Amino acid sequence: MILILVYLLMPALVIRLCDRYKFLDKIGPILLLYIIGAIIGNTGLMPASAAGIQEIMTTLIIPLAIPMMLFSCNFRHWDIKRTLTTLITGIIAVIIAVVAGYYIFKPIVLPGSMIESQFHNIAGLMAGVYTGGTPNMAAIKIMLEVPNETYLMVHSYDMLISFVYMVFLLSIGIRLFRRFLKKSVAQSSTGESLMPVEQFEEHPYRDIFKKGHFLPLLWAFGLSLLIFGVSAAISMLFPKDSQVVVIILGITTLGIAASFVNPVRRIKKSFDAGMYLVYIFSIVVASMADISRLDLAGGLSVFLYIVTAIFGSLLLHLLMARLFKLDPDTVVIASVALINSAPFVPMMATAMKNKSVIISGLTIGLVGYAIGNYLGFIIANVLKPIL
Repeated sequence: MILILVYLLMPALVIRLCDRYKFLDKIGPILLLYIIGAIIGNTGLMPASAAGIQEIMTTLIIPLAIPMMLFSCNFRHWDIKRTLTTLITGIIAVIIAVVAGYYIFKPIVLPGSMIESQFHNIAGLMAGVYTGGTPNMAAIKIMLEVPNETYLMVHSYDMLISFVYMVFLLSIGIRLFRRFLKKSVAQSSTGESLMPVEQFEEHPYRDIFKKGHFLPLLWAFGLSLLIFGVSAAISMLFPKDSQVVVIILGITTLGIAASFVNPVRRIKKSFDAGMYLVYIFSIVVASMADISRLDLAGGLSVFLYIVTAIFGSLLLHLLMARLFKLDPDTVVIASVALINSAPFVPMMATAMKNKSVIISGLTIGLVGYAIGNYLGFIIANVLKPIL
């Protein structure tokens, strides 16, 4: 119960501190919560029962948050062409980085080790997780019969390096992208056609418990819960390894549909309430990265391989975005959707103060979920040594 209270109330404390101290506000609540979560997860403060609580919270929070954040968005002017171009260049960047990394780091693996025999499967795991997400990695593990030890090592490294990747984007990455690429159309416009009804406020949570806001928010939360329930029920009609994709696709579709209903779109603070849930998700996810489980000496080649896959694909995507004249915010949100998966999209959109890219990011993340298993399986078998 103490851990749950910490997860639920720590974002409120961080928001309050950011509101009061400008230097903390420049760091931002999300990055601060990531740091706090990492400290909680790696200083012996985590109880033995934490894993079950963390799993439940990460499973429930985002499906409830996404619809609430979509309710206030205006999608009539979503740029499909820009999103499709960003998606294709992002996937190409991941494929090039994974395949190149395989040939770079395979020669330095200890001969005769389990890592050497599984290196092509590790490439498949990374191709799946960096176009889709953890469900794809788990599915590919089963398809390729990857040993538990290898899977745990790759997954642990992935969590650690993905955390560093998010810290990089939140601290300096977004600013670097905006300098290197042309300014985002959505970012430079404040017109109602491109932005949600609800604009960013300096103190978004100050009046959230007033009757005029709180009661409509309860209705919005109830509608989000209903959307989650309907999507979960529909997912039961599909195979188990596809259910996460179906649920996210369902809540996204129904959330977008609800946003076209004027009374729903005009609910004040809906996006902010959903964002608070994402703040909770941020601290929970960060606390799950257990650095003590990593074998840095034995898996150095895997560690370097994953670093290359994540940051190499980011660099390649940036260069292709410059070539195709893509805007920085869409590129950042696409990279996050591919590397960290769709649930991280709303968090990054808020960090960029550009809600208009949410639908593009979610769409890219969903397509990644859909193709991740195929891509991972194909790459692993193409790179498999011929005996």
